[in-house]
Amino acid sequence: MSTEPEPAAEETADAVDPGPGAPGTADGSGAPAQDGSQTAAAQTGADAAGTGAAGADVAGVGETDTDGTDTDASGGDGAAGQASEAEAELAAQRVERERIERRKAERQGPIAAGGKLSGTAADLLAAVRAVESGEKPAAPVFGGPEPTRRPAPEPARQSRPAASAEPAAAPAGPAPEAVRAVREVLAEGGAPEALAPQTAALLGEGAQDALRADPWQLLRVAGVRPEQADGFARALLGAECGPDDARRGRAVTVWLLEQAALAGHTALELPRLTETLARRGVPDPDAAVQSTLAEGEALAFQDALDEPGTRPEPTSAGRDADGEGTDEEGADGAERPVRVLVGLERYALAEESLADGLARLVNSAPKQDGSAADWERAAGSARGSAAELIRAAAAHGLVLHTGGEASLAEPAALLRTAHALGLRAWAAAHGPLGRDRFAAFLDAPGEPSEPSELSEPSELSKPSEPSEPYEADSVEPGFTAAAAVTLAGLLSGAEGPGRDADGALDLDLLVVLDAPQLDVESAALLAESLPDGARLVLAGDPAVLWSAGPGRVFADLLAARVCPQIASRRPDPGPLGELVSGIGVGELGQVEAPGKEVVIVPVRDPGEAVHRTVQLVADSVPRAIGVPAEETQVITPGHGGAAGTRALNAALKERLNPGPGRFGGFDPGDRVAYSPVPGRTLPGLVTRADAEGLHLACAGGTVVVPRDRVERSVRHGWALTAHQAVGGRWPAVVVVLPGDAAQALSRPWVYTAFGRADRHLSVVHGAEQALPRAVAEVPAKPRTTRLPVLLAPQVPTDA
Repeated sequence: MSTEPEPAAEETADAVDPGPGAPGTADGSGAPAQDGSQTAAAQTGADAAGTGAAGADVAGVGETDTDGTDTDASGGDGAAGQASEAEAELAAQRVERERIERRKAERQGPIAAGGKLSGTAADLLAAVRAVESGEKPAAPVFGGPEPTRRPAPEPARQSRPAASAEPAAAPAGPAPEAVRAVREVLAEGGAPEALAPQTAALLGEGAQDALRADPWQLLRVAGVRPEQADGFARALLGAECGPDDARRGRAVTVWLLEQAALAGHTALELPRLTETLARRGVPDPDAAVQSTLAEGEALAFQDALDEPGTRPEPTSAGRDADGEGTDEEGADGAERPVRVLVGLERYALAEESLADGLARLVNSAPKQDGSAADWERAAGSARGSAAELIRAAAAHGLVLHTGGEASLAEPAALLRTAHALGLRAWAAAHGPLGRDRFAAFLDAPGEPSEPSELSEPSELSKPSEPSEPYEADSVEPGFTAAAAVTLAGLLSGAEGPGRDADGALDLDLLVVLDAPQLDVESAALLAESLPDGARLVLAGDPAVLWSAGPGRVFADLLAARVCPQIASRRPDPGPLGELVSGIGVGELGQVEAPGKEVVIVPVRDPGEAVHRTVQLVADSVPRAIGVPAEETQVITPGHGGAAGTRALNAALKERLNPGPGRFGGFDPGDRVAYSPVPGRTLPGLVTRADAEGLHLACAGGTVVVPRDRVERSVRHGWALTAHQAVGGRWPAVVVVLPGDAAQALSRPWVYTAFGRADRHLSVVHGAEQALPRAVAEVPAKPRTTRLPVLLAPQVPTDA
């Protein structure tokens, strides 16, 4: 499906595409990747001012689907006198980042598994070129003894600052005088004056002077592209402005790394980065990278390359105690090739912190809550993969669980077991829809029969013998409401058990659902928030789209094999389950659907696709299936284009809730998608609008979005992209595939979109052979990450 044009999407795609089979990336093997994360849009004027951390409308970096990351990270929710959930979450993340900085300072040097290389940036680049050209092997270039890593079985944890019980104060905006001064500079350079508030907030005190000294600082503002920053610089600097300006080289380098992060990468390989800098008109890419590293705006790493299929070996991406580079030799003393990566500090620190936190869980024995005999009796009362999950959680601090929608019954059985044994057990989902869906599994009185499970024909759970102390069905009625929360609410303190005196989450066992949606920053905050002795179970479907943010945490852990992995053998039932399961293995076959569970609606052009979609939602599905329009979700590949979310939402609003749209295009009764922070979409309904802002019934409560944040954090929600819809399920789903959608389609996209339907799926199909070809031949684009390499030195080799 077409989206608004992005002038340089191809070049940026080259920067973030490490190529097939590149070490440290994910391709079609293993867990499929997401089909795209949104990048900053090439917009000007008020549109550019309204873009958020990941842009406004255009799917970038060669991708088409958007993910709800097109909003301002500080989007407000509104209750008067109190901070929003988004602000509380951001405050929690700030506390975690401060803790990471303290940890880094206490170690008197870089993190042992990775950090900024020693010496000058020029030395780094010279060494890299020597390795690449074959003039010098890696060991002499990056010589020095390898530091010793010490994976302690019971690593001690440093105290964390306790989370404040009071909501975080809303961050103060820039002073009006500062905004006016920045606005004058923007006007002088021909840039949209609407960018002034964002620019003043980003550059801080003296922003106007910083812009005059380095006009390419404007590139830090979301939505601004290099060609726009170049025009601004030419207007301010005149003859002094040139493509070889070191300021421009640094700014474009950082911008490309930010675009890579929006596409899911935590770092880029150095050759790919310099190649793309050259395409961006940087005359000396090596010098640009050198300057960026010297100014501390990015970090460089070297990772050892291993043979495909082998376990990653410990790398010397950091420095030894004397600040000298470490060598790259295998156990037999042979020199090993390395790759050099460049990444932004925030993601490097997050990935390092995540590796440390996960290694602590893997290497530590879980707290002994309940005797081994009690756990074994509990597992004995279950069957198949549910029993395996209970046994694994009893003995290990970190467990991975994979499966589809029906497999949620198994984490639910684990939670009931843990609660019956006296553990403080919780489950956290990606969003409120997933939370409420899992709560329904917890509400179920025991587990349904499972005659189709491959290894065990009987039920996963059966009543315990009277003599056994364990009874899973003995949980009190309030258990469900207390045990199911959203991950954002858990980390911010808005939901869940809160934190103990050390700042750790006050729990013994945590099941994280929708685990493929974990990016490195949220996963690092989660891992560092767990107390010693806690058990963490990451559960999810590895075939769905990956996280909107950088990283592929769940897929990396599955590939690293550092902890038990329990694959559910509980299939999703019915024709929909059969269809989606086939897509997961690359087969798009016909299924028998006697109850009209699956309906294909052929169309010839996008205009007809919009017309038939409205007809299905408003008439056909309610009449033939019995699902009302408010319980039917439309999913399409992108926001723009003749059959994107904008066009579909406009047509659906006209049919289902016509109105003048007096408040930013919204009226009471409008269905909306609210994104309080990038990457998280909450479904809601407009209730009213007033001077305070737009009032939404959202996530079981009331949210007030201030006027100045409505445009960039609220969209109409009758139609969503697949990434916005991930983590949710609806009674009926209409997937729209117009004829120009071929470039947007991939196996994980189709799997995710089709898998959102619970009872009925209609496919408005104009893509012809592009659909089966995408399912059979188009895996997800790879992502470059470092988590497996960082974990390798810290966990036992036989894990």
